[in-house]
Amino acid sequence: MSTSVVLYTSDLRVHDHPPLRAALGPGREAVPLFVRDPAVDRAGFAAPNRLAFLADCLADLDAGLRERGGRLVVRSGDPVDEVCAVAREADADEVHVAAGCSAFASHREERLRRALEAEGRRLHVHDGVVTALPAGAVTPSGSDHFAVFTPYFRRWSAETLRAPLAAPRVVRVPSGIRSEDLPSRTTGGQVSEGLAAGGEEEGRKRLGRWLERHADAYEDGHDDLAGDATSRLSPYIHFGALSAAEAVHRARSHGGAGAEAFVRQICWRDFHHQLLAARPAAATHDYRTRSDHWRAGRQAEADLEAWKEGRTGYPVVDAAMRQLAHEGWMPGRGRLLVASFLTKTLYIDWRAGARHFLDLLVDGDVANNQLNWQWMAGTGTDSRPNRVLNPVIQAKRYDPRGDYVRRWLPELAGLDGPAVHEPWKLPAAERTRYDYPEPLLALPDGLARFRKARGQD
Repeated sequence: MSTSVVLYTSDLRVHDHPPLRAALGPGREAVPLFVRDPAVDRAGFAAPNRLAFLADCLADLDAGLRERGGRLVVRSGDPVDEVCAVAREADADEVHVAAGCSAFASHREERLRRALEAEGRRLHVHDGVVTALPAGAVTPSGSDHFAVFTPYFRRWSAETLRAPLAAPRVVRVPSGIRSEDLPSRTTGGQVSEGLAAGGEEEGRKRLGRWLERHADAYEDGHDDLAGDATSRLSPYIHFGALSAAEAVHRARSHGGAGAEAFVRQICWRDFHHQLLAARPAAATHDYRTRSDHWRAGRQAEADLEAWKEGRTGYPVVDAAMRQLAHEGWMPGRGRLLVASFLTKTLYIDWRAGARHFLDLLVDGDVANNQLNWQWMAGTGTDSRPNRVLNPVIQAKRYDPRGDYVRRWLPELAGLDGPAVHEPWKLPAAERTRYDYPEPLLALPDGLARFRKARGQD
């Protein structure tokens, strides 16, 4: 019986998994393999929240494979070395892997292809597994990628996504292949107290519940901070515990404006992945430089720490940052607000904010995290690079009663209604009752600093 190896990366599921289905062709066995790569640790991407969520995903993947007669093989080391070793142990003639979009993934694929070919084995790279539509599947005339979202969305929406695949009924794994123990949720370090449980089973349940109960209100409510109306599915899609393509199909089957607004968010994810695939350097360098000279020095470092700790003196910013610390997650509107505040009010380099997000966000990845930060910092693809989000105006618009702020800033719970958004307006004697800092700086000062740095004064 012929054997294949399936290298799992950011696609930790059994449903709608093209590499696994291709590997389990007629008369074939497969070795589902996950390799814990120390290079990920060295690059700083192995944050405790993501390691804990990853452990959940791997345990659930192993359970799903065992239900079908298989199991997950886990190794640690260089993925090329480990894949080749497993292929030799299993006498496998081919390896299947999902295509990645980062420079790291592309380099891994190329190294793996060369190593396997030297041993007479084949590598099959499957597009459209990590994203709904493969990166580079649609391009504008005269360019290798879309730099503006709206025309990309029009082309993306006109494409026919591949039909989701059912999970295989049987997974045949050859015996005698060595495996390490599955990682534990507690071995990666201190995790956020409110971190969600990971895994394919949990992700599929959440998608079903959300479509049934909340999708219809999503278009009008996804920016409502207190309403918490977002799907919260981004961690499951990030780890591939939930297929982006299947999520699009199920949302479209549900129908309605809310479901279509949700599909648009998945398209944003694909947009960033196709951009990173075409411009890998955007992970660390400005996609469109504005010749910014970001603040540095002792005061800038102190302001950055205050931002991280949720002690800027602007309640909606601080509430979002404390939610991030507690849950390892933050709604999209909150991410925009805190990124605008750091880069355009405090005028601190977007890379510092992106690094902190990667330290905590369970759904943090190179494409979405870095490029969303650049979009808000004005160095990315935003057609209005000088856009500044006023935290007070935004708070009154998206948290009009102040419930979100009071939820995450208990020290301000005694302030009623929208007054919670501007505690500095209280009489001096009353402000002393609240253990809450004064604003780091006045908003006009921050805006003036930003405009001067951009040469707009």
